[in-house]
Amino acid sequence: MSNISDMIESYLKKLLSESQKDSVEIRRSELAVRFSCVPSQINYVLTTRFSTGHGYVVESRRGGGGYIRIVRIPLDQRNGLILDISDLIGDSIPQHEAEGLIKRLLEEKLITLREARIMFAAVSGDTLYQGLPSREALRALILKAMVTAVLRD
Repeated sequence: MSNISDMIESYLKKLLSESQKDSVEIRRSELAVRFSCVPSQINYVLTTRFSTGHGYVVESRRGGGGYIRIVRIPLDQRNGLILDISDLIGDSIPQHEAEGLIKRLLEEKLITLREARIMFAAVSGDTLYQGLPSREALRALILKAMVTAVLRD
C-alpha cells in the first residue's frame, strides 16, 4: 500500500487532471482531515512533489479564507519547450528535482519509459560521485543535454 504522501499526491494529481483550467484550489485543513494527517504533511507533499521543477506552481494564501492553488505548467503548449525546461533545470539541480522533472516529461508523454529509465540512471546520486555543489551542477548539465537530445526535432 502507498504511504500517505503518495496518496495525497495521487489525489491532487487526479483533481488536476479533472480540472478544466490546469489548476485546482484546495484548503490545507480540509486535505488534512480527508487524509487524517497533520497540515505539515500536506506542506511536505506540496514542497517535494509539486515544485516548479516538477512542473507546477503552488500559490498560497493564509488566513481564515486561505487556500492553496496548484497550477500545472502545460509543457506541451509552450513555445521553446527545450529552453523552458533548461530554465527550469537551471545551473544546478538536486536529484529529487531532476527525478520530478523526468516523471513529468513521462506523464506528459514527451519521453518514453525507456528514455525515462536512462535519464533516471544518469542523474542518480549513485552515478554521480562528485561532491555536492559540483554534483548538482553536473546533474543539471547532463539533464539538459538529455532533454535537448530527446525533444529536438
